[in-house]
Amino acid sequence: MFHGLTLAYWLTVHGLVTVVAVLLYTITAHVLQQRRHPTAAIAWVLFILLMPYLALPAFLMFGSRKQARPRNRPLLALPATDAEGPWAIQTALALGQPQPAPYDDLRIHADGAAALAALWQTLDGAQHTIDLCTFIIGRDAVGHALVDRLIKKTRAGVQVRVMLDGLGSLMSRRPSLRPLRAAGVQLTLFVPPLHSPLKGRTNLRDHRKLLVADAGFDTQHLWCGGRNLAAEYFDGKPGTPPWRDLSFDLGGSFVRQASALFEHDWAFANGRKRHIEIEGPRPGAVPIACAQMIASGPDQADDTVYSMLVTAAYRARRRVALVTPYFVPDAALLTALCLAARRGVQVDLLLPARSNHRMSDIARRRSLRALADAGANLWVVPHMIHAKLAVIDDTLALAGSANLDSRSLFLNYELMVAFHDREAITRFASWFEHEMASAERLEPKPAGLFADIAEGLVLWMGFQL
Repeated sequence: MFHGLTLAYWLTVHGLVTVVAVLLYTITAHVLQQRRHPTAAIAWVLFILLMPYLALPAFLMFGSRKQARPRNRPLLALPATDAEGPWAIQTALALGQPQPAPYDDLRIHADGAAALAALWQTLDGAQHTIDLCTFIIGRDAVGHALVDRLIKKTRAGVQVRVMLDGLGSLMSRRPSLRPLRAAGVQLTLFVPPLHSPLKGRTNLRDHRKLLVADAGFDTQHLWCGGRNLAAEYFDGKPGTPPWRDLSFDLGGSFVRQASALFEHDWAFANGRKRHIEIEGPRPGAVPIACAQMIASGPDQADDTVYSMLVTAAYRARRRVALVTPYFVPDAALLTALCLAARRGVQVDLLLPARSNHRMSDIARRRSLRALADAGANLWVVPHMIHAKLAVIDDTLALAGSANLDSRSLFLNYELMVAFHDREAITRFASWFEHEMASAERLEPKPAGLFADIAEGLVLWMGFQL
Protein backbone atom coordinates (compact mmCIF):
# COMPACT_ATOMS: atom_id res chain seq x y z
CA MET A 1 0.00 0.00 0.00
CA PHE A 2 2.87 2.33 0.82
CA HIS A 3 4.43 1.68 -2.59
CA GLY A 4 1.06 2.30 -4.23
CA LEU A 5 0.72 5.66 -2.49
CA THR A 6 4.27 6.55 -3.42
CA LEU A 7 3.66 5.68 -7.06
CA ALA A 8 0.40 7.61 -7.12
CA TYR A 9 2.08 10.59 -5.47
CA TRP A 10 4.96 10.49 -7.97
CA LEU A 11 2.57 10.26 -10.93
CA THR A 12 0.58 13.20 -9.59
CA VAL A 13 3.69 15.33 -9.16
CA HIS A 14 5.00 14.27 -12.57
CA GLY A 15 1.70 15.14 -14.20
CA LEU A 16 1.65 18.51 -12.46
CA VAL A 17 5.21 19.28 -13.60
CA THR A 18 4.31 18.30 -17.16
CA VAL A 19 1.21 20.51 -17.19
CA VAL A 20 3.13 23.46 -15.72
CA ALA A 21 5.90 22.96 -18.30
CA VAL A 22 3.43 22.97 -21.19
CA LEU A 23 1.71 26.06 -19.79
CA LEU A 24 5.04 27.88 -19.38
CA TYR A 25 5.93 27.03 -22.97
CA THR A 26 2.56 28.24 -24.25
CA ILE A 27 2.51 31.45 -22.19
CA THR A 28 6.15 32.30 -22.95
CA ALA A 29 5.68 31.73 -26.67
CA HIS A 30 2.54 33.89 -26.64
CA VAL A 31 3.89 36.75 -24.53
CA LEU A 32 7.14 36.96 -26.49
CA GLN A 33 5.27 36.42 -29.78
CA GLN A 34 7.60 33.58 -30.71
CA ARG A 35 6.18 32.58 -34.07
CA ARG A 36 7.36 29.06 -34.79
CA HIS A 37 6.81 26.74 -37.68
CA PRO A 38 4.33 23.99 -36.79
CA THR A 39 6.96 21.24 -36.92
CA ALA A 40 9.19 23.10 -34.44
CA ALA A 41 6.25 23.86 -32.14
CA ILE A 42 5.13 20.23 -32.19
CA ALA A 43 8.70 19.07 -31.54
CA TRP A 44 8.97 21.29 -28.44
CA VAL A 45 5.60 20.14 -27.09
CA LEU A 46 6.48 16.46 -27.57
CA PHE A 47 9.89 17.01 -25.98
CA ILE A 48 8.21 18.62 -22.95
CA LEU A 49 5.58 15.86 -22.66
CA LEU A 50 8.18 13.08 -22.88
CA MET A 51 10.97 14.63 -20.79
CA PRO A 52 9.64 17.71 -18.94
CA TYR A 53 12.53 17.86 -16.44
CA LEU A 54 15.04 18.16 -19.27
CA ALA A 55 12.91 19.97 -21.84
CA LEU A 56 11.72 22.89 -19.69
CA PRO A 57 15.22 24.09 -18.68
CA ALA A 58 16.34 23.58 -22.28
CA PHE A 59 13.46 25.70 -23.55
CA LEU A 60 14.09 28.47 -21.03
CA MET A 61 17.78 28.53 -21.95
CA PHE A 62 17.69 27.89 -25.68
CA GLY A 63 14.10 28.24 -26.86
CA SER A 64 13.99 31.93 -27.67
CA ARG A 65 13.81 32.65 -31.40
CA LYS A 66 13.34 36.40 -31.67
CA GLN A 67 14.43 39.41 -29.66
CA ALA A 68 11.73 41.49 -28.06
CA ARG A 69 11.65 44.44 -30.42
CA PRO A 70 9.12 46.61 -32.20
CA ARG A 71 8.11 45.32 -35.59
CA ASN A 72 9.91 46.81 -38.57
CA ARG A 73 8.32 49.96 -39.89
CA PRO A 74 5.98 48.86 -42.72
CA LEU A 75 7.15 49.80 -46.18
CA LEU A 76 5.25 50.15 -49.43
CA ALA A 77 6.93 48.39 -52.32
CA LEU A 78 7.60 50.05 -55.62
CA PRO A 79 4.96 49.43 -58.32
CA ALA A 80 5.53 46.29 -60.37
CA THR A 81 6.53 47.30 -63.87
CA ASP A 82 8.62 44.32 -65.01
CA ALA A 83 7.73 40.70 -64.31
CA GLU A 84 11.44 39.83 -64.10
CA GLY A 85 12.83 42.31 -61.66
CA PRO A 86 10.87 44.27 -59.14
CA TRP A 87 9.36 41.29 -57.33
CA ALA A 88 12.69 40.63 -55.60
CA ILE A 89 13.07 44.28 -54.59
CA GLN A 90 9.43 44.48 -53.54
CA THR A 91 9.77 41.39 -51.36
CA ALA A 92 12.90 42.72 -49.66
CA LEU A 93 11.23 46.07 -49.01
CA ALA A 94 8.09 44.41 -47.65
CA LEU A 95 10.35 42.52 -45.22
CA GLY A 96 11.78 45.78 -43.91
CA GLN A 97 15.10 45.67 -45.76
CA PRO A 98 16.87 48.76 -47.17
CA GLN A 99 16.35 50.28 -50.60
CA PRO A 100 18.57 49.03 -53.45
CA ALA A 101 21.84 50.93 -53.46
CA PRO A 102 24.48 51.21 -56.17
CA TYR A 103 27.83 49.48 -55.88
CA ASP A 104 30.94 49.28 -58.03
CA ASP A 105 34.00 47.12 -58.62
CA LEU A 106 32.37 43.81 -57.70
CA ARG A 107 34.93 41.02 -57.52
CA ILE A 108 33.78 37.43 -57.05
CA HIS A 109 36.75 35.50 -55.70
CA ALA A 110 37.69 32.56 -57.88
CA ASP A 111 39.30 30.57 -55.05
CA GLY A 112 40.72 30.81 -51.55
CA ALA A 113 43.94 32.47 -52.69
CA ALA A 114 42.03 35.25 -54.46
CA ALA A 115 39.74 35.67 -51.45
CA LEU A 116 42.68 35.98 -49.06
CA ALA A 117 44.44 38.47 -51.33
CA ALA A 118 41.25 40.57 -51.45
CA LEU A 119 40.91 40.37 -47.66
CA TRP A 120 44.46 41.64 -47.12
CA GLN A 121 43.99 44.33 -49.75
CA THR A 122 40.84 45.59 -48.04
CA LEU A 123 42.56 45.65 -44.65
CA ASP A 124 45.78 47.24 -45.87
CA GLY A 125 43.89 49.88 -47.86
CA ALA A 126 41.83 51.11 -44.90
CA GLN A 127 42.72 54.66 -43.91
CA HIS A 128 40.10 55.57 -41.31
CA THR A 129 38.05 52.66 -39.92
CA ILE A 130 37.92 48.87 -39.96
CA ASP A 131 34.84 47.00 -38.75
CA LEU A 132 35.14 43.21 -38.76
CA CYS A 133 32.43 40.68 -37.89
CA THR A 134 33.07 36.94 -38.14
CA PHE A 135 32.09 33.64 -36.57
CA ILE A 136 35.56 32.10 -36.37
CA ILE A 137 39.14 33.35 -36.25
CA GLY A 138 41.44 30.37 -36.61
CA ARG A 139 44.49 29.51 -34.55
CA ASP A 140 46.58 29.13 -37.68
CA ALA A 141 48.56 31.15 -40.19
CA VAL A 142 45.51 33.07 -41.41
CA GLY A 143 44.33 33.92 -37.90
CA HIS A 144 47.77 35.06 -36.76
CA ALA A 145 48.31 37.13 -39.91
CA LEU A 146 44.91 38.76 -39.39
CA VAL A 147 45.73 39.70 -35.80
CA ASP A 148 49.10 41.14 -36.85
CA ARG A 149 47.51 43.27 -39.59
CA LEU A 150 44.79 44.60 -37.29
CA ILE A 151 47.38 45.59 -34.71
CA LYS A 152 49.46 47.29 -37.39
CA LYS A 153 46.47 49.31 -38.62
CA THR A 154 45.54 50.33 -35.07
CA ARG A 155 49.03 51.59 -34.40
CA ALA A 156 48.80 53.55 -37.65
CA GLY A 157 45.81 55.46 -36.26
CA VAL A 158 42.97 53.49 -37.87
CA GLN A 159 39.95 52.79 -35.64
CA VAL A 160 39.57 49.01 -35.54
CA ARG A 161 36.58 47.14 -34.13
CA VAL A 162 36.29 43.34 -34.08
CA MET A 163 33.12 41.43 -33.23
CA LEU A 164 33.44 37.66 -32.78
CA ASP A 165 30.63 35.26 -31.92
CA GLY A 166 30.92 33.87 -28.40
CA LEU A 167 30.41 30.22 -29.35
CA GLY A 168 32.48 30.57 -32.50
CA SER A 169 35.34 31.87 -30.38
CA LEU A 170 35.38 28.56 -28.51
CA MET A 171 34.92 26.38 -31.60
CA SER A 172 37.81 27.97 -33.45
CA ARG A 173 40.58 27.54 -30.88
CA ARG A 174 41.17 31.17 -31.68
CA PRO A 175 44.61 32.76 -31.40
CA SER A 176 45.18 34.86 -28.33
CA LEU A 177 43.24 38.09 -28.69
CA ARG A 178 45.01 39.84 -25.82
CA PRO A 179 47.47 41.55 -28.19
CA LEU A 180 44.50 43.10 -30.01
CA ARG A 181 43.15 44.67 -26.83
CA ALA A 182 46.64 45.70 -25.73
CA ALA A 183 47.15 47.49 -29.06
CA GLY A 184 43.88 49.41 -28.71
CA VAL A 185 41.60 47.30 -30.91
CA GLN A 186 38.00 47.43 -29.72
CA LEU A 187 36.97 43.79 -29.30
CA THR A 188 33.63 42.35 -28.26
CA LEU A 189 32.12 38.87 -28.10
CA PHE A 190 28.60 38.47 -29.43
CA VAL A 191 26.59 36.62 -26.75
CA PRO A 192 29.31 34.75 -24.83
CA PRO A 193 28.38 31.10 -24.07
CA LEU A 194 27.99 31.82 -20.34
CA HIS A 195 25.76 34.83 -20.95
CA SER A 196 22.68 34.89 -18.72
CA PRO A 197 19.90 32.85 -20.37
CA LEU A 198 17.21 35.00 -18.74
CA LYS A 199 17.07 37.19 -21.83
CA GLY A 200 16.57 34.17 -24.05
CA ARG A 201 19.61 34.77 -26.24
CA THR A 202 21.93 31.89 -25.35
CA ASN A 203 20.99 29.85 -28.42
CA LEU A 204 21.19 32.73 -30.91
CA ARG A 205 24.52 32.89 -32.73
CA ASP A 206 26.00 35.62 -34.92
CA HIS A 207 26.94 33.90 -38.17
CA ARG A 208 27.31 37.11 -40.21
CA LYS A 209 30.63 37.66 -41.93
CA LEU A 210 31.70 41.06 -43.19
CA LEU A 211 34.65 43.40 -43.24
CA VAL A 212 33.83 47.07 -43.74
CA ALA A 213 36.67 49.50 -44.41
CA ASP A 214 36.32 53.30 -44.34
CA ALA A 215 32.51 53.37 -44.27
CA GLY A 216 31.23 56.78 -45.33
CA PHE A 217 34.53 57.81 -46.94
CA ASP A 218 35.49 57.83 -50.60
CA THR A 219 37.56 54.68 -50.09
CA GLN A 220 34.75 52.63 -48.47
CA HIS A 221 34.90 48.94 -49.27
CA LEU A 222 33.16 45.70 -48.24
CA TRP A 223 34.54 42.15 -48.11
CA CYS A 224 31.78 39.61 -47.51
CA GLY A 225 30.56 36.04 -48.08
CA GLY A 226 30.57 32.66 -46.39
CA ARG A 227 34.22 32.32 -45.37
CA ASN A 228 35.32 32.29 -41.77
CA LEU A 229 38.80 33.65 -41.11
CA ALA A 230 40.69 30.38 -40.78
CA ALA A 231 43.09 28.45 -43.00
CA GLU A 232 40.62 25.80 -44.20
CA TYR A 233 38.57 28.50 -45.92
CA PHE A 234 41.51 29.91 -47.90
CA ASP A 235 44.63 27.81 -48.42
CA GLY A 236 43.92 24.66 -46.41
CA LYS A 237 45.93 22.96 -43.72
CA PRO A 238 48.98 20.70 -44.14
CA GLY A 239 47.84 17.64 -46.04
CA THR A 240 44.28 18.94 -46.36
CA PRO A 241 42.96 20.92 -49.35
CA PRO A 242 41.03 24.12 -48.67
CA TRP A 243 37.26 24.11 -48.58
CA ARG A 244 35.51 25.58 -51.60
CA ASP A 245 33.65 28.70 -50.59
CA LEU A 246 32.15 31.89 -52.00
CA SER A 247 33.14 35.43 -51.07
CA PHE A 248 33.25 38.76 -52.84
CA ASP A 249 34.19 42.39 -52.34
CA LEU A 250 32.86 45.66 -53.70
CA GLY A 251 32.75 49.42 -53.19
CA GLY A 252 30.19 52.19 -53.59
CA SER A 253 27.39 53.58 -51.47
CA PHE A 254 25.99 50.09 -50.84
CA VAL A 255 28.78 49.67 -48.28
CA ARG A 256 26.84 51.98 -45.95
CA GLN A 257 24.17 49.30 -45.56
CA ALA A 258 26.78 46.86 -44.34
CA SER A 259 28.15 49.50 -42.01
CA ALA A 260 24.68 50.19 -40.58
CA LEU A 261 24.18 46.47 -39.93
CA PHE A 262 27.54 46.25 -38.14
CA GLU A 263 26.65 49.27 -35.98
CA HIS A 264 23.34 47.61 -35.08
CA ASP A 265 25.04 44.37 -34.05
CA TRP A 266 27.86 46.15 -32.24
CA ALA A 267 25.38 48.10 -30.12
CA PHE A 268 23.43 44.94 -29.29
CA ALA A 269 26.56 42.98 -28.36
CA ASN A 270 27.55 45.76 -25.99
CA GLY A 271 24.15 46.03 -24.35
CA ARG A 272 22.91 49.14 -26.11
CA LYS A 273 19.74 49.54 -28.12
CA ARG A 274 20.11 50.56 -31.72
CA HIS A 275 17.97 49.96 -34.78
CA ILE A 276 18.95 50.00 -38.42
CA GLU A 277 17.75 53.13 -40.17
CA ILE A 278 15.87 52.04 -43.29
CA GLU A 279 15.19 54.41 -46.13
CA GLY A 280 11.64 54.41 -47.44
CA PRO A 281 10.80 53.76 -51.08
CA ARG A 282 11.97 56.45 -53.46
CA PRO A 283 10.32 57.18 -56.79
CA GLY A 284 12.38 56.87 -59.90
CA ALA A 285 14.45 54.24 -61.64
CA VAL A 286 16.38 51.59 -59.74
CA PRO A 287 20.19 51.96 -60.16
CA ILE A 288 21.59 49.77 -62.95
CA ALA A 289 24.10 47.98 -60.68
CA CYS A 290 22.33 47.73 -57.34
CA ALA A 291 22.14 45.47 -54.33
CA GLN A 292 20.35 45.16 -51.00
CA MET A 293 21.63 43.93 -47.67
CA ILE A 294 19.27 41.18 -46.47
CA ALA A 295 19.71 40.77 -42.72
CA SER A 296 18.12 37.70 -41.17
CA GLY A 297 17.82 36.60 -37.57
CA PRO A 298 16.27 37.34 -34.18
CA ASP A 299 16.66 41.09 -34.73
CA GLN A 300 14.29 40.98 -37.71
CA ALA A 301 10.52 40.84 -37.36
CA ASP A 302 10.32 38.37 -40.28
CA ASP A 303 12.43 35.43 -41.40
CA THR A 304 13.80 37.46 -44.25
CA VAL A 305 16.17 35.13 -46.12
CA TYR A 306 13.71 32.27 -45.77
CA SER A 307 10.86 34.42 -47.12
CA MET A 308 13.01 35.58 -50.02
CA LEU A 309 13.84 31.97 -50.94
CA VAL A 310 10.24 30.76 -50.74
CA THR A 311 9.06 33.69 -52.86
CA ALA A 312 11.87 33.11 -55.35
CA ALA A 313 10.95 29.44 -55.75
CA TYR A 314 7.37 30.38 -56.62
CA ARG A 315 8.37 33.27 -58.90
CA ALA A 316 11.10 31.40 -60.81
CA ARG A 317 10.36 30.79 -64.48
CA ARG A 318 13.43 29.03 -65.87
CA ARG A 319 16.02 28.08 -63.29
CA VAL A 320 16.80 27.94 -59.58
CA ALA A 321 20.46 27.21 -58.76
CA LEU A 322 21.36 26.59 -55.12
CA VAL A 323 24.67 25.90 -53.36
CA THR A 324 24.82 25.03 -49.67
CA PRO A 325 26.87 22.76 -47.43
CA TYR A 326 23.82 21.80 -45.31
CA PHE A 327 20.37 21.20 -46.80
CA VAL A 328 17.68 20.67 -44.17
CA PRO A 329 14.79 22.91 -45.29
CA ASP A 330 11.41 23.15 -43.59
CA ALA A 331 8.28 21.78 -45.27
CA ALA A 332 7.22 25.08 -46.88
CA LEU A 333 10.56 25.78 -48.56
CA LEU A 334 10.89 22.17 -49.68
CA THR A 335 7.37 22.25 -51.13
CA ALA A 336 8.10 25.48 -53.00
CA LEU A 337 11.23 23.98 -54.57
CA CYS A 338 9.44 20.74 -55.45
CA LEU A 339 6.58 22.63 -57.09
CA ALA A 340 9.05 24.71 -59.07
CA ALA A 341 10.63 21.52 -60.41
CA ARG A 342 7.24 19.97 -61.19
CA ARG A 343 6.15 22.96 -63.28
CA GLY A 344 9.27 22.74 -65.43
CA VAL A 345 11.72 25.05 -63.70
CA GLN A 346 15.26 23.66 -63.78
CA VAL A 347 16.16 23.25 -60.11
CA ASP A 348 19.85 22.49 -59.49
CA LEU A 349 21.11 21.82 -55.96
CA LEU A 350 24.86 21.53 -55.38
CA LEU A 351 26.12 19.92 -52.16
CA PRO A 352 29.24 18.27 -50.76
CA ALA A 353 29.03 14.49 -50.98
CA ARG A 354 29.88 14.52 -47.30
CA SER A 355 29.93 17.69 -45.21
CA ASN A 356 31.75 18.36 -41.94
CA HIS A 357 28.48 17.76 -40.01
CA ARG A 358 27.41 14.13 -40.14
CA MET A 359 24.00 14.82 -38.58
CA SER A 360 23.21 17.27 -41.36
CA ASP A 361 24.09 14.67 -43.97
CA ILE A 362 21.68 12.20 -42.36
CA ALA A 363 18.89 14.75 -41.89
CA ARG A 364 19.04 15.95 -45.51
CA ARG A 365 18.18 12.57 -47.05
CA ARG A 366 14.40 12.91 -46.83
CA SER A 367 14.42 16.32 -48.50
CA LEU A 368 16.77 15.09 -51.23
CA ARG A 369 14.48 12.17 -52.04
CA ALA A 370 11.49 14.53 -52.26
CA LEU A 371 13.37 16.89 -54.60
CA ALA A 372 14.57 14.04 -56.81
CA ASP A 373 11.03 12.65 -57.07
CA ALA A 374 9.83 16.12 -58.15
CA GLY A 375 12.38 16.23 -60.97
CA ALA A 376 15.08 18.44 -59.46
CA ASN A 377 18.75 17.87 -60.30
CA LEU A 378 20.92 16.93 -57.31
CA TRP A 379 24.69 17.31 -57.63
CA VAL A 380 27.48 16.44 -55.21
CA VAL A 381 31.16 17.29 -55.23
CA PRO A 382 33.85 15.09 -53.62
CA HIS A 383 35.30 17.97 -51.60
CA MET A 384 33.83 20.14 -48.86
CA ILE A 385 31.96 23.09 -50.32
CA HIS A 386 30.94 25.76 -47.80
CA ALA A 387 29.44 28.30 -50.21
CA LYS A 388 25.96 29.78 -49.87
CA LEU A 389 24.38 30.98 -53.11
CA ALA A 390 20.96 31.15 -54.78
CA VAL A 391 20.53 32.29 -58.38
CA ILE A 392 17.00 32.78 -59.69
CA ASP A 393 16.61 33.21 -63.48
CA ASP A 394 18.19 36.50 -64.57
CA THR A 395 16.41 38.22 -61.69
CA LEU A 396 18.20 37.64 -58.40
CA ALA A 397 21.43 36.36 -56.90
CA LEU A 398 21.66 35.89 -53.12
CA ALA A 399 25.14 35.38 -51.68
CA GLY A 400 26.35 35.53 -48.11
CA SER A 401 26.38 33.51 -44.91
CA ALA A 402 23.01 31.69 -44.67
CA ASN A 403 22.82 27.92 -45.07
CA LEU A 404 19.65 26.12 -46.13
CA ASP A 405 18.87 24.60 -42.75
CA SER A 406 16.56 25.57 -39.92
CA ARG A 407 19.28 26.98 -37.69
CA SER A 408 20.49 29.40 -40.33
CA LEU A 409 17.05 30.34 -41.61
CA PHE A 410 15.23 30.69 -38.28
CA LEU A 411 17.75 31.13 -35.43
CA ASN A 412 21.13 32.54 -36.44
CA TYR A 413 21.98 36.13 -37.21
CA GLU A 414 22.78 35.87 -40.92
CA LEU A 415 23.24 38.17 -43.89
CA MET A 416 22.85 37.75 -47.61
CA VAL A 417 23.45 40.33 -50.31
CA ALA A 418 20.73 40.48 -52.98
CA PHE A 419 22.12 41.43 -56.40
CA HIS A 420 19.52 42.63 -58.92
CA ASP A 421 21.50 43.58 -62.03
CA ARG A 422 21.90 40.98 -64.75
CA GLU A 423 25.65 41.38 -65.13
CA ALA A 424 26.27 40.42 -61.49
CA ILE A 425 23.68 37.64 -61.62
CA THR A 426 25.36 36.20 -64.73
CA ARG A 427 28.74 36.27 -63.00
CA PHE A 428 27.40 34.42 -59.95
CA ALA A 429 25.73 31.90 -62.28
CA SER A 430 29.10 31.39 -64.01
CA TRP A 431 30.71 30.75 -60.61
CA PHE A 432 28.03 28.12 -60.00
CA GLU A 433 28.72 26.44 -63.34
CA HIS A 434 32.44 26.36 -62.59
CA GLU A 435 31.79 24.55 -59.31
CA MET A 436 29.46 22.16 -61.13
CA ALA A 437 32.30 21.00 -63.37
CA SER A 438 33.56 18.54 -60.74
CA ALA A 439 30.09 17.41 -59.60
CA GLU A 440 28.34 14.10 -60.11
CA ARG A 441 24.60 13.54 -60.19
CA LEU A 442 23.15 12.16 -56.97
CA GLU A 443 20.40 9.55 -57.18
CA PRO A 444 18.99 9.16 -53.64
CA LYS A 445 18.22 5.60 -52.58
CA PRO A 446 14.94 4.65 -50.89
CA ALA A 447 15.25 4.47 -47.12
CA GLY A 448 14.69 1.24 -45.24
CA LEU A 449 12.65 1.13 -42.05
CA PHE A 450 15.54 1.63 -39.63
CA ALA A 451 17.17 4.28 -41.80
CA ASP A 452 13.89 6.17 -42.00
CA ILE A 453 13.50 6.07 -38.21
CA ALA A 454 17.09 7.26 -37.73
CA GLU A 455 16.59 10.11 -40.18
CA GLY A 456 13.42 11.15 -38.39
CA LEU A 457 15.08 11.15 -34.97
CA VAL A 458 18.07 13.17 -36.19
CA LEU A 459 15.78 15.61 -37.98
CA TRP A 460 13.58 16.03 -34.91
CA MET A 461 16.26 16.31 -32.24
CA GLY A 462 18.86 18.18 -34.25
CA PHE A 463 16.90 20.51 -36.51
CA GLN A 464 13.39 21.04 -35.14
CA LEU A 465 13.98 22.06 -31.51
